[in-house]
Parts: sequence; C-alpha cells; structure tokens
Amino acid sequence: MNDRYSFLNAIHFKDIEFLYNKYKENPNSIESSWSAFFHGFDFGKENYKNIQNVIESKDIQKEFLVYDLIHAYRKRGHFFTNTNPILQNRKKHIHSLDLMNFGLSEKELDTYFNVGKLIGIGKTSLRNIIHHLKKIYCGSIGIEYMYISDPEKIHWIEKWFFKEKLQFSTEEKKFFLKKLNEAVTFENFIHTKFVGQKRFSIEGNESTLPALEEMIEYTSDRYLTEEFIIGMSHRGRLNILSNFFEKNYSQIFIEFQGKEYKEKNFSGDVKYHLGFSKKRKTRKGKYIKLNLVPNPSHLESVDAIVEGITRAKIDITYNQNTNKIIPILIHGDAALSGQGIVYEVLQLSQLKGYKTGGTIHIVINNQIGFTTNPSEGRSSMYCTDIAKILMSPVLHVNADDVESVIRAIYFAVDFRMRYQEDIFIDLLGYRKYGHNEGDEPRFTQPSLYKVISKHTNSYELYKTKLEKDKIVSHNDIKNMKKEYENILNVKYHEANHIKWNVLNSFLEEEWKDIPIVFNNEEILKEVDTRFSIEKIIKISHKIFSLPKEKKFFRKTEFIFRKRLEMIKKELVDWSMAELLAYGSLLYEGYHIRLSGEDVARGTFSQRHAVIKTEKEEEIILLNQICEKQGKIQVLNSPLSEYGVLGFDYGYAMCSPHVLTLWEAQFGDFGNGGQIIIDQYISSGEKKWKIRNGIVLLLPHGYEGQGPEHSSARIERYLQLCANNNLFVVNCTTPSNFYHLIRRQMKLKFRKPLIVFTPKSLLRNTKCLSTIKDLSTGIFQEILDDPYVKKVNKITKLIFCSGKIYYELLNKREYIQDEKTALIRIEQIYPLKMDEIKKLIDKYENKKEIFWVQEEPENMGLWSFILNKLGGIISFKLIAPSESSSPSTGSYPDFLKIQNKILKKAFF
Repeated sequence: MNDRYSFLNAIHFKDIEFLYNKYKENPNSIESSWSAFFHGFDFGKENYKNIQNVIESKDIQKEFLVYDLIHAYRKRGHFFTNTNPILQNRKKHIHSLDLMNFGLSEKELDTYFNVGKLIGIGKTSLRNIIHHLKKIYCGSIGIEYMYISDPEKIHWIEKWFFKEKLQFSTEEKKFFLKKLNEAVTFENFIHTKFVGQKRFSIEGNESTLPALEEMIEYTSDRYLTEEFIIGMSHRGRLNILSNFFEKNYSQIFIEFQGKEYKEKNFSGDVKYHLGFSKKRKTRKGKYIKLNLVPNPSHLESVDAIVEGITRAKIDITYNQNTNKIIPILIHGDAALSGQGIVYEVLQLSQLKGYKTGGTIHIVINNQIGFTTNPSEGRSSMYCTDIAKILMSPVLHVNADDVESVIRAIYFAVDFRMRYQEDIFIDLLGYRKYGHNEGDEPRFTQPSLYKVISKHTNSYELYKTKLEKDKIVSHNDIKNMKKEYENILNVKYHEANHIKWNVLNSFLEEEWKDIPIVFNNEEILKEVDTRFSIEKIIKISHKIFSLPKEKKFFRKTEFIFRKRLEMIKKELVDWSMAELLAYGSLLYEGYHIRLSGEDVARGTFSQRHAVIKTEKEEEIILLNQICEKQGKIQVLNSPLSEYGVLGFDYGYAMCSPHVLTLWEAQFGDFGNGGQIIIDQYISSGEKKWKIRNGIVLLLPHGYEGQGPEHSSARIERYLQLCANNNLFVVNCTTPSNFYHLIRRQMKLKFRKPLIVFTPKSLLRNTKCLSTIKDLSTGIFQEILDDPYVKKVNKITKLIFCSGKIYYELLNKREYIQDEKTALIRIEQIYPLKMDEIKKLIDKYENKKEIFWVQEEPENMGLWSFILNKLGGIISFKLIAPSESSSPSTGSYPDFLKIQNKILKKAFF
C-alpha cells in the first residue's frame, strides 16, 4: 500500500466515533477533509447508522481509500475536465486521479462500497462511483469549491451538482441555437460591411449571449428580479448591445459609419465603450431593466462603478431587497488577473456600506491578453484564482458547450440568491481574430492560431447536435438565418439614410428632471442656500448634545461641550459648519452618503459624525434631528482610493437627490483613484452624456508634514477642467464651505465638486464664522479683503487661494501693513473673471499685483491663473522655486520656505 495511506492501519471505530462527536460539537474543530467527510451525510439517526455502516465495514481501509478518491475528485477534478475547447494540455505537476495513486486497482472496480452514499448514489461499485464522479467533476464544467470553510455551503454545492442533470425543452434548445446564430451572423455581417474596422468580436465565446438571455429569464421568473447592472469591457460588447440589450442595429451601423453627433456639446466615445439602458421583455413577457455601464479602456475600472450603482438602487429603489437587482461583471481573463481594482472591489463585497447581495462574475476567457500568453500574464494557475480570497466558488466551463454554460448560469444564480455572495463563471473559449480585427495574431501566437483557424464555432457544433437529435431541420436553420440577415440588411439601409449620430444617454429615467447645463450664465448663477438661524440652533443642539444616559470617552465629552459653548457665542468652526450643512440638508429631506478612509471620526479628529460610547456603541446624532428627515450614511472605507472612489461615483451616478461625498485621508492620496477621476469624473459628461454630483473632499495645505501630506495636486484637477465640467473650490471660511455643500444640492443641475479642504485651519482661531453667516449668506466665489478700511491707500494686491491667506494675514498684522489687500479666489473653476476684474478696478491706486502660493512654482494654481488671467492682468508670482517633489521632508526647511514666501509678499 502507498505509504501515505498507512495511517489508516491505526484507525479504529472509537477514533472515528471520537472525531464524529467532535464534528457534531463544532465542524471547524477537526481537520477540514474529515469535516467534509462527515458533512457528506445528512444529520439524523438514519445517517448516523450510515456512518456506522462505513466504520464497521469489513474492509475499513478500502472504504477510506475510496473516500480519499472521492475527496480528490472534489478538490482536483477541475484539472481533468474537457473545459478547454482548443487546448488540452494538463499541468504536469498535478497528481492524477488514477486508481494506483489511491492504493486502489482495477480489481476493486466491481467491489461495492458504502461511501457511495457520500455522493448520493448509495452503496455501489467503485466503477459506478468513478463514473458518477467523472460526470459531476470532469465534464464540460469543472468546479472549484473545496477551499470553502463552511461545510453547509460545501454540502449545498454538492447537492446542487448531484441532482439530475438539467433537461432543456425543444423550444429552449431552438432558442439557444437562435441566439448563437445571431452572435455569429452579426459579427460576419459587420466583418463584410465595415471591412477592417475594430469591433472586438465575441467569436470564440458566442455562448455568452444565450447565457445572459437565460440568466434574465431564470432570475425574473424564479426570484422576481427586476433589474440588472452590467459592466463589461469591449470584447463582445457590440454583439451584446444589439442582440441582448436590443439596441437598434441602425444606430450601431451609424456609429460604424462615423457620422457626426447632432448635439455638439458631447464628444461621444468609440462605439464599444458606450453605455445603454433598456426596459425589455423576457420570453415569458416580464419586463426587466437592463443597464450596460459605459466603460473606458481601463477595463476593470467599471467594476467599482457597477457596484456603486447597484448599491444606490438597493438603498433608494428596492428597499434593501437584493433579489430585485443583480450586478453582473463580464471580465476578460487577462484583465481579471492583472488589474488590482478587482481585488479592491472584491474586498468591498461583504462590507456593510458597500455590499450588493453578491455579484455574478462571467469571464470571457480568450486565453490570451492582446499578445500576451497566460504564462506571461499571471503567476496563478487560473485567471479566477482571486475568487478564493472570498472563498467564492468558481465554475470553469467549456464555452463551446452551450447547455453546460446555461447550467453554470443556473447554479450561479441559485448560489448568489441563497448566500448573497459573489460567484465566478470562467467561460473558456478563444479569440477568433487578433486583439482587434485589424491585428495579426500569428506574429506572436502562430501555433495557437493555427488551431483556432481550424476550430468549428459553437453555433456550428450546436446546430449539428440539434440536427442529429432531429430537433431542427435544414429548412429551420435556413429560415432562421435568412430572417435574421434580412433584419440586419433592412437596418443597414436605414442607417444609410440617417444624417446624424445620436448619443444615447445612460440611466435617463433616473435623471429625467435634471438638465445638462454648459453655459456660464447658468453655471455661475447665484443659488439661494439660506437657512433660518432658529433652525440652525435647533439642529446644533440635536447634533452637538451627547445622550446623557450614555458614557463617553472624556475627550469626546470635551469636544461636544466646546461645540455647544461656541453655539452660545453664535460661532462655528470648520467641522461644525460641515456637520450643520449636512444637518440642514437632512432636515430638508435630502439623504447623504459620506464615505472614505476614517471619515466617521475624521482624519484630523475633527468630525465625530459617528461617536462611540465606552462600550463602543455607535451613535449618529445627525440621524436624530427630526421625524421626517433624510438619513446619512457615514462609512469608514477600506484603505482603497481607486475602488472606493469608483464605488461612490457609481452611487452618485444614479442618485441625483443624494449628496454623495468621498473623502481622501489626505488629498495627496487622491492620485490613487486617478483613473476614476480622469476617465469618469472629469470626462463622463462629455463622452457619455452622464451627469454626476459626487463631491471629493481632499485635505490640502503645507504644514511641514512632508511630500505625501501637503499637496492634493490642485494643478492636475485644473488641467482636467473645460466646458464647465467640474466645480473646483478651495474655501477659507466655515460659512463658505457650509454654503458650498448646500449649493451642491440646491443647483438645478449636477456637476462633480472637487473641494480642497483644510488641515491646520480646522483649529485656527481665525478660521471661524458666525451663525448669521450660515443663515443669511451665500456661497462666494471670490472674497474681497474684509479688513481694508481705505481703498485709496491700497497700492498692492495679493491674490491667493486657501490656507496661505491666513499666514499672509498674520504677517500683514504683524508688520502693520495697510497698503496691501488680500483677495481670495475660493472657486477656482469655473472662474468668475468679471468679478476679479471689478475687484482690480476697485483698487484704483494699485501699483503691483501678485499671485502668492505655497506650492512650488510648477504646481498649484499659478499655471491656471496665468493662462486664464495673464492676458488681461500683469501678475508677478511669489512661490517656492519649481520642484519635482511637492514639499520638503524637513520641518525647519519648510519654515524657511514659508517665511521666504511671506517676506517676498510684503517687502
């Protein structure tokens, strides 16, 4: 006998009984394979007898050898499937499932074993056991699941796969063939009509189309699902848009023809990046909503957006019922394993403020990434190995076997609905052409493409099968093809007579009452953000008074006591103004979502929107203002910028009446989410006609804390500004920040708002506002010098933005300068140029105008200001010299640099 099984010689009934009793107390208290073994039996007296039958068997060692074989099929059967339609190479180092490796031989094939009960076929021969195991684990579907720690979940998975194989009706099989025909014919039609144009065809994974069709059919019928949010990259996107989303074929053909957009305010995007929303019928006549989220070439960036949209709809539309809506992410194999955003999004999947009831992941596995082989593109065995961090099951499926693909879909849906967790389907197919249809793949993969060129596609394979089974006839197939080709031809000719391209907007229903605004007059129009003093004071007492019956940390009590004392003096600091802005909006019925690293307390211990008792009970006083108020979610996020910012952008994408804010721990870390900022926040409206009102809070300011805790890189955001696409603001007073936040919801339109927020100013004794400022004021884009008494005395104007103002103010007071006026630009974009000109004209005796900033000369606002105002105003710059690093790491050096700026400003 193989040495590795010699331990069985020492196993006795009492040993196994002991293990079984331990298992009953706690399944996790014993080794996982024994736990799985015992869980294979149902609980109860009858099944305890089954165990005894196994234990008391005459050949106990053989029983356990067969059990070990069963366990190996469960754990490693996926290595020995026929899931790969074009390649059959096996990993050489993987231990095979040959009998000899388990201390068994062909002599035992007809011997009956009790362990057959473990796989639901009763006491039977080893031959039958192996046949059954191969059918379950080594067919067109290979399943990975034995790393799951929950025995009940393992049992449910096995029970699902052990049941009788799904039998599809004649009509269903004809429908699958119809969809495969559409997938193939659509690609061939475009290939001939638009020669050489990129389309990123679905060929090699055509079964994705019937899979999606069957998913919506199954979920809407069995689980009453009403909506799907789908994210996918370009591979197969046009086919899915036309044949699943039912986007008008003529519209797609217009996009291939490259016709101009009728609306000149939108640049549009390439056709295989565009989003689409559609309400359509299932085959059984149920209406469902389908949404395909716009996606740039940063392939997996859409994952976070999809989850955010889904969560918003769960919160707002579906009253927390996650069965009503399902997020579907369709990945490419190379992108799934190569892009870190996947990991970030998966880590959000079970968190309170971010979970969406489980995502169905479908991998269109082409087994190549552009020109890169899997062996060059990842270190893991499978592209789906990241699923194991969540202990999500993975199904590897032969994409040529459409019925197995549908079966995998049913399993994925049932698992998601039962456990509210993610599930992965790896559709192993191929890519018929190169990365795009003009690319030559034989430069880099000549052997692979020799195989692919001779491979029969899934439509032809399934057609042959159905013809052989006499389900369809030659005439049926001929008529089906002709009917679909006629539709394509009609739509092609229609497209030739349409003059303009039209940019289909995404989530139009959700934004029907919110206009898209571009003109300066509307963008810069003053907005009424007033709120009565009486209500502000009332809200203040609600949100700054700790519950008397609870015990809090001494410093927490001090902070809240100080806030109440300031309210008595009718003063507010920055953090109070922020909380009062939220409180006033909540009072008016708006909902708020505040998310980011450490936002509950605040990075600088300033916010305390969530307070904890000594027993760590969480209290959000903002949710206790009045009966019919809106609700605020305050969510500490994982240490992630890319994933969380994408999620919150997605949340804001379909919730225009919710104030959605994302805060970076330090503004410098915003660059971790740069792809979301570049590809979505700044350009989504122009490319995809998407509106979004997300607010980014980015702490910014030079306090000698080093290069990574100084600059939020204001200059980068300003480079992204054009066509009134963003608001970029750097406030210096609590009241202006208060009105800014209120303005964001009072606007008739929505634009992303980038706010550079303070650090040291949070506790600066001069950075205070009155409650009257909050009540009667408005947001001011430009702040004139409030301390100038005699305008005709002013000979020097200093323009600045942000914290440097207070340092200039202190310096001016110290040297008793009365000739210099300090003017603050609070809203940097869009810039109120007319108001700046008026202010300059106001100071008639000015001789010099300076721009002062604490950022190095090649950073900060200077380049933007010079570009916008340099032609009409003669500025002189005062700033640290240009630098490749935002700031020095030495505090004494920092002080020298700051003092040098201040000295230059006044002497």
